[in-house]
Amino acid sequence: MSDTSASDPQAGQAPDRSAKSAPGDRATAGPFDESEANAVRPYVDLGGVKIVPRPDLHLRLEVEEGSKRVVAVGLDYAGSTLQVQPFAAPRSSGLWHEIREQIIEQIHKQGGNTKLIEGTFGPEVLAEIPVAAGTQPAGTRLARFIGVDGPRWFLRGVIAGEGVLNPDAAAKIEALFRSIVVVRGNSPMPPRDLIPLHMPSAGTDTSKTPPGRA
Repeated sequence: MSDTSASDPQAGQAPDRSAKSAPGDRATAGPFDESEANAVRPYVDLGGVKIVPRPDLHLRLEVEEGSKRVVAVGLDYAGSTLQVQPFAAPRSSGLWHEIREQIIEQIHKQGGNTKLIEGTFGPEVLAEIPVAAGTQPAGTRLARFIGVDGPRWFLRGVIAGEGVLNPDAAAKIEALFRSIVVVRGNSPMPPRDLIPLHMPSAGTDTSKTPPGRA
Protein backbone atom coordinates (compact mmCIF):
# COMPACT_ATOMS: atom_id res chain seq x y z
CA MET A 1 0.00 0.00 0.00
CA SER A 2 1.48 3.32 -1.00
CA ASP A 3 1.21 6.63 0.82
CA THR A 4 -1.34 9.13 -0.42
CA SER A 5 -1.91 12.80 0.17
CA ALA A 6 -4.85 14.05 2.20
CA SER A 7 -6.75 15.31 -0.84
CA ASP A 8 -10.04 13.69 -1.76
CA PRO A 9 -10.14 10.97 -4.45
CA GLN A 10 -12.52 12.93 -6.65
CA ALA A 11 -11.23 14.64 -9.80
CA GLY A 12 -7.92 15.28 -8.04
CA GLN A 13 -9.41 18.20 -6.14
CA ALA A 14 -9.40 18.81 -2.40
CA PRO A 15 -12.92 18.84 -0.96
CA ASP A 16 -14.64 21.71 0.78
CA ARG A 17 -13.42 20.87 4.29
CA SER A 18 -16.61 22.27 5.85
CA ALA A 19 -19.04 20.32 3.64
CA LYS A 20 -21.05 17.44 5.04
CA SER A 21 -20.01 13.95 3.92
CA ALA A 22 -22.75 11.31 3.97
CA PRO A 23 -24.50 8.84 1.65
CA GLY A 24 -27.33 10.39 -0.32
CA ASP A 25 -29.80 7.97 1.29
CA ARG A 26 -28.54 8.42 4.84
CA ALA A 27 -31.87 9.65 6.25
CA THR A 28 -33.70 6.53 5.02
CA ALA A 29 -30.93 3.89 5.13
CA GLY A 30 -28.73 5.10 7.98
CA PRO A 31 -26.85 5.82 10.07
CA PHE A 32 -29.90 7.48 11.58
CA ASP A 33 -30.62 10.49 13.69
CA GLU A 34 -32.86 9.73 16.67
CA SER A 35 -35.69 11.60 14.93
CA GLU A 36 -35.42 9.21 11.95
CA ALA A 37 -35.31 5.93 13.87
CA ASN A 38 -38.05 3.31 13.96
CA ALA A 39 -40.04 4.23 17.05
CA VAL A 40 -41.25 0.67 17.74
CA ARG A 41 -37.97 -1.15 17.24
CA PRO A 42 -36.07 -2.35 20.32
CA TYR A 43 -32.53 -1.03 20.60
CA VAL A 44 -29.59 -1.44 22.93
CA ASP A 45 -29.40 2.04 24.47
CA LEU A 46 -25.82 3.21 25.01
CA GLY A 47 -26.57 6.89 25.41
CA GLY A 48 -25.07 8.65 22.39
CA VAL A 49 -25.81 5.66 20.15
CA LYS A 50 -28.42 2.93 19.95
CA ILE A 51 -27.57 -0.45 18.46
CA VAL A 52 -29.92 -2.92 16.78
CA PRO A 53 -29.52 -6.31 18.53
CA ARG A 54 -28.85 -9.29 16.26
CA PRO A 55 -27.54 -12.87 16.52
CA ASP A 56 -23.79 -13.27 17.07
CA LEU A 57 -23.26 -9.58 17.83
CA HIS A 58 -20.86 -9.00 20.72
CA LEU A 59 -20.67 -5.54 22.24
CA ARG A 60 -17.74 -4.05 24.14
CA LEU A 61 -17.46 -0.64 25.76
CA GLU A 62 -14.07 1.05 25.80
CA VAL A 63 -13.52 2.95 29.05
CA GLU A 64 -10.96 5.72 29.62
CA GLU A 65 -8.73 4.63 32.49
CA GLY A 66 -8.44 7.96 34.28
CA SER A 67 -11.97 9.32 34.01
CA LYS A 68 -13.73 5.93 33.82
CA ARG A 69 -16.00 7.35 31.13
CA VAL A 70 -17.06 5.29 28.12
CA VAL A 71 -15.21 6.68 25.08
CA ALA A 72 -16.09 4.20 22.32
CA VAL A 73 -18.33 1.27 21.45
CA GLY A 74 -16.75 -1.90 20.05
CA LEU A 75 -18.86 -4.32 18.03
CA ASP A 76 -17.66 -7.80 17.02
CA TYR A 77 -19.74 -9.20 14.18
CA ALA A 78 -19.37 -11.57 11.21
CA GLY A 79 -15.59 -11.88 11.49
CA SER A 80 -15.06 -8.12 11.76
CA THR A 81 -14.75 -5.53 14.48
CA LEU A 82 -16.33 -2.08 14.33
CA GLN A 83 -15.42 0.71 16.73
CA VAL A 84 -17.82 3.66 16.73
CA GLN A 85 -17.74 7.11 18.33
CA PRO A 86 -20.43 9.82 18.03
CA PHE A 87 -19.39 13.48 18.15
CA ALA A 88 -21.26 16.78 18.29
CA ALA A 89 -21.08 18.76 15.05
CA PRO A 90 -22.34 22.06 13.63
CA ARG A 91 -25.83 22.12 12.19
CA SER A 92 -24.90 23.21 8.66
CA SER A 93 -21.34 21.94 8.19
CA GLY A 94 -19.50 18.64 8.55
CA LEU A 95 -16.38 17.28 10.24
CA TRP A 96 -15.36 14.22 8.21
CA HIS A 97 -13.21 15.94 5.57
CA GLU A 98 -11.07 17.66 8.20
CA ILE A 99 -10.94 14.67 10.58
CA ARG A 100 -9.99 12.37 7.71
CA GLU A 101 -6.95 14.53 6.94
CA GLN A 102 -5.91 14.39 10.59
CA ILE A 103 -6.24 10.58 10.68
CA ILE A 104 -4.00 10.29 7.62
CA GLU A 105 -1.40 12.60 9.18
CA GLN A 106 -1.38 10.66 12.46
CA ILE A 107 -0.98 7.28 10.74
CA HIS A 108 1.91 8.57 8.63
CA LYS A 109 3.62 9.87 11.78
CA GLN A 110 3.35 6.34 13.19
CA GLY A 111 5.14 5.00 10.12
CA GLY A 112 2.00 3.60 8.51
CA ASN A 113 0.56 3.91 5.03
CA THR A 114 -2.84 5.11 3.87
CA LYS A 115 -4.94 4.98 0.73
CA LEU A 116 -7.98 7.11 0.06
CA ILE A 117 -10.86 5.17 -1.49
CA GLU A 118 -14.49 5.83 -2.30
CA GLY A 119 -16.63 3.49 -0.24
CA THR A 120 -20.23 2.84 0.70
CA PHE A 121 -20.36 5.94 2.89
CA GLY A 122 -18.25 8.20 0.67
CA PRO A 123 -14.53 8.93 1.10
CA GLU A 124 -12.77 6.62 3.53
CA VAL A 125 -9.22 5.78 4.57
CA LEU A 126 -7.71 2.32 4.11
CA ALA A 127 -4.76 2.20 6.48
CA GLU A 128 -1.83 -0.10 7.16
CA ILE A 129 -0.86 0.61 10.76
CA PRO A 130 2.32 -0.61 12.50
CA VAL A 131 1.71 -2.84 15.50
CA ALA A 132 4.46 -2.86 18.12
CA ALA A 133 5.28 -5.60 20.62
CA GLY A 134 7.17 -3.89 23.40
CA THR A 135 9.79 -1.74 21.70
CA GLN A 136 10.17 -3.90 18.60
CA PRO A 137 7.89 -3.69 15.53
CA ALA A 138 5.72 -6.78 15.17
CA GLY A 139 4.04 -6.25 11.82
CA THR A 140 1.08 -4.23 10.65
CA ARG A 141 -2.71 -4.35 10.75
CA LEU A 142 -5.22 -3.14 8.19
CA ALA A 143 -8.15 -0.92 9.08
CA ARG A 144 -10.81 1.13 7.34
CA PHE A 145 -11.71 4.54 8.75
CA ILE A 146 -15.23 5.63 7.79
CA GLY A 147 -17.29 8.65 8.75
CA VAL A 148 -20.75 10.11 8.25
CA ASP A 149 -21.92 13.65 8.96
CA GLY A 150 -25.50 13.80 10.22
CA PRO A 151 -27.71 16.57 11.62
CA ARG A 152 -25.63 18.14 14.42
CA TRP A 153 -23.54 15.00 14.82
CA PHE A 154 -20.66 13.07 13.24
CA LEU A 155 -20.30 9.29 13.51
CA ARG A 156 -16.85 7.78 13.09
CA GLY A 157 -16.22 4.09 12.51
CA VAL A 158 -13.07 1.95 12.37
CA ILE A 159 -13.41 -1.45 10.70
CA ALA A 160 -10.87 -4.26 11.21
CA GLY A 161 -10.83 -7.96 10.44
CA GLU A 162 -12.62 -9.60 7.52
CA GLY A 163 -14.59 -6.45 6.71
CA VAL A 164 -11.48 -4.65 5.48
CA LEU A 165 -10.88 -6.68 2.31
CA ASN A 166 -13.61 -9.35 2.07
CA PRO A 167 -16.61 -7.91 0.15
CA ASP A 168 -19.20 -10.20 1.80
CA ALA A 169 -17.92 -9.46 5.30
CA ALA A 170 -17.66 -5.76 4.44
CA ALA A 171 -21.33 -5.69 3.41
CA LYS A 172 -22.36 -7.20 6.77
CA ILE A 173 -20.34 -4.80 8.93
CA GLU A 174 -21.42 -1.84 6.79
CA ALA A 175 -25.06 -2.84 7.32
CA LEU A 176 -24.40 -2.85 11.06
CA PHE A 177 -22.93 0.66 10.85
CA ARG A 178 -25.93 1.77 8.78
CA SER A 179 -28.34 0.56 11.47
CA ILE A 180 -26.82 2.70 14.25
CA VAL A 181 -28.95 5.50 15.68
CA VAL A 182 -27.16 8.60 16.97
CA VAL A 183 -28.78 10.38 19.93
CA ARG A 184 -27.42 13.92 19.86
CA GLY A 185 -29.74 15.39 22.50
CA ASN A 186 -30.57 19.06 22.90
CA SER A 187 -27.79 20.14 25.26
CA PRO A 188 -25.31 22.65 23.79
CA MET A 189 -22.00 20.95 22.94
CA PRO A 190 -18.89 22.27 21.20
CA PRO A 191 -18.19 20.59 17.84
CA ARG A 192 -15.92 17.52 18.16
CA ASP A 193 -17.01 16.82 21.75
CA LEU A 194 -17.80 13.14 22.28
CA ILE A 195 -21.54 12.66 22.76
CA PRO A 196 -21.80 10.92 26.16
CA LEU A 197 -22.01 7.12 26.12
CA HIS A 198 -23.05 4.82 28.94
CA MET A 199 -23.42 1.18 29.87
CA PRO A 200 -26.54 -0.64 28.64
CA SER A 201 -29.22 -1.43 31.18
CA ALA A 202 -28.81 -4.66 33.12
CA GLY A 203 -30.08 -7.73 31.33
CA THR A 204 -29.86 -6.24 27.83
CA ASP A 205 -29.45 -8.96 25.20
CA THR A 206 -27.62 -7.90 22.01
CA SER A 207 -28.39 -11.18 20.24
CA LYS A 208 -32.15 -10.82 19.81
CA THR A 209 -33.04 -9.74 16.29
CA PRO A 210 -36.06 -7.41 16.21
CA PRO A 211 -38.65 -7.62 13.42
CA GLY A 212 -38.40 -5.33 10.41
CA ARG A 213 -35.38 -3.83 8.72
CA ALA A 214 -32.00 -4.99 10.10
